Amino acid sequence: MTNLDRLLGEIIREHVYIQTHNFPDPDAIASAYGLQRLLELRGVRATLCYKGKIDRYSTGKLVELMGIELLNIDDLQKVLSDDDEVILVDSQKGNSNIFDITGDEIICIDHHPDNDLFKYRFSDIRPEIGACATMIAQYFFENNVPMDRKIATALTYGIRIDTNNLNRGVSRLDIEMLYRMYDDCDYNIISMLENSILCFEDLVAYSKAISSIEVHDDISFADTGRDCPVIADISDFMLALKEVTFSVVYSAKDGGIRLSVRSEGTALDAGKVIAKALEGIGNGGGHASMAGGFVPFDGDVQEKAVLLDDIKGRFISVIQEMRNF
Repeated sequence: MTNLDRLLGEIIREHVYIQTHNFPDPDAIASAYGLQRLLELRGVRATLCYKGKIDRYSTGKLVELMGIELLNIDDLQKVLSDDDEVILVDSQKGNSNIFDITGDEIICIDHHPDNDLFKYRFSDIRPEIGACATMIAQYFFENNVPMDRKIATALTYGIRIDTNNLNRGVSRLDIEMLYRMYDDCDYNIISMLENSILCFEDLVAYSKAISSIEVHDDISFADTGRDCPVIADISDFMLALKEVTFSVVYSAKDGGIRLSVRSEGTALDAGKVIAKALEGIGNGGGHASMAGGFVPFDGDVQEKAVLLDDIKGRFISVIQEMRNF
């Protein structure tokens, strides 16, 4: 039996919900969309849902061009019941970046490290894979399911974005799936999306980050300002500095502070560093090269400054401890 066969064997209802992580990126959306189409071909209807908003222009454009319908969980709260079956993609129950939806999370498909917090009827969790979209693409090919142009384009874009065009955390399977989808996807759309990733407000965030950057040895810290939609891109940008091998970027939002971290090479595991640094004050995790976290906070400006100083100190302390171990 393939993974898709095992997954289908655990679904009881004729309709399921496919939930992405909060503020979904192209990989999460493409993965959810591809899985939705797979399930429909096997007689299972699926509704895609998420918490937060789609705050990047290129991600919203992907949704528009592919005709993907996603519903905000806030609009589903009166409809969802405890008996509804939920499939998580590109995230895991208990992580800081996913809302605890009403319903039964029966299945998880993810490429982040297993948090071991929850057991599912079926799970396919492969942290060695660069993008969740790669796993969904494999489901199509190993089951000989035809893939139309929209699916191939969405999955290809998801893989390219999450692996930074095969420059970050890429696996042999990521490359293989891109190769097999090459003739079926629309590279004109992909090129347009990749060249339309910034809005004017994003430039303001870059400017704030550049003006606020602090470098301690080879660890950088930068503030992008409130509600930054490109925090991950700015973290990548800071890591490009020759003086920096570990980047920490943060942005205040309602209810707390969001963080994005990047690590160069294999000496420091970004996921382990942020998990330990935020222990007791928030949550964090991810891959060795890229990770994210969230610290709940509702204080004033002065209290925020104290908290950020504490966060910086925690990262420096954890990294020094890991390097001296």
